[in-house]
Amino acid sequence: MRARRRRINVGKARISMLSLVFALAVLFIAAHQLEMFPSSPKSPAVSSDASLPAEDGRAQVFFLDVGQGDSELIRIPGESGYFNVLLDTGEAEYAEGLADFLRSLGIERIDVLLESHPHSDHMGGMSYIVEEFEIGSIYLPRVPEEQTPTSRAYEKLLDSIEKKNLTVSELHADASIEAPGLASFQVLAPEKNQVWDDLNNYSAVIRFSYGENTFLFPGDAEKDVEKLLLEEERELSAQVLKCGHHGSKTSGTADFLRAVSPSCAVISCGADNSYGHPHKGTLQKLQKLSVRVLRTDEDGTIVMLSDGEDLTVETGLPSVKSSDQT
Repeated sequence: MRARRRRINVGKARISMLSLVFALAVLFIAAHQLEMFPSSPKSPAVSSDASLPAEDGRAQVFFLDVGQGDSELIRIPGESGYFNVLLDTGEAEYAEGLADFLRSLGIERIDVLLESHPHSDHMGGMSYIVEEFEIGSIYLPRVPEEQTPTSRAYEKLLDSIEKKNLTVSELHADASIEAPGLASFQVLAPEKNQVWDDLNNYSAVIRFSYGENTFLFPGDAEKDVEKLLLEEERELSAQVLKCGHHGSKTSGTADFLRAVSPSCAVISCGADNSYGHPHKGTLQKLQKLSVRVLRTDEDGTIVMLSDGEDLTVETGLPSVKSSDQT
């Protein structure tokens, strides 16, 4: 059976009063059925077509289904084709599936490769991607030497980088990441001289803008980082939030979520994972703020298409975990 594909228009909506009343009635019924009240500016249209999006001049932001892990692909249209930015890769077991997925999009070069932080559920497959694709630039977050991990995945990544003679740039607050056209990246964390006990808190927190559309990717950054970002009065607002630490209770404080004020939140996690992600409290806080929640364990691979003004969301795309990319 082909995966279901849903389209959600989160752009500016002009809805008549009658349509609004009807939509609210439908959502009220769904809320009782699902014990959740998912909010969005416009109810989703359902399609059985699960093909990959065409290169139609819109930016493409993929939230890839890599099980209990994270991987996001940002494709930015430019004069010479799409500029490809890959943020994290998930575990090593999904590396071949990820490579196949990228090739199915016609990708031969990763212009910017970003590692949010050196935990294997975010970068376990990164060495394979470095080996299989042409890499433009690669960024790794700053981690103090005494806290640098010695995992097999991390060592393999460093070996792959050395074999290709790539230059690593440090991913820290206010680091510069190139982007063409309407696109821009802001790195909000980690601070260069900040010391944390938990490796999650060295996660790069990245705000991506394409015209008027904005996305926030906080990696696995936890409550202490969120508090620091609020104290520093960083620009956190974003239409789309990739929930920190897979929707864990260690991230997503109420103050942080209010500052981001997203219309839509994406949770990247594995089905029936042993960590209990996403946490019930996180879902309740998002519900209270009327944030539409999408999850890779339920919605599969998600793509958001932006023309710089309007944002369209499609779910149920092929999973990176599968070799079938059609």
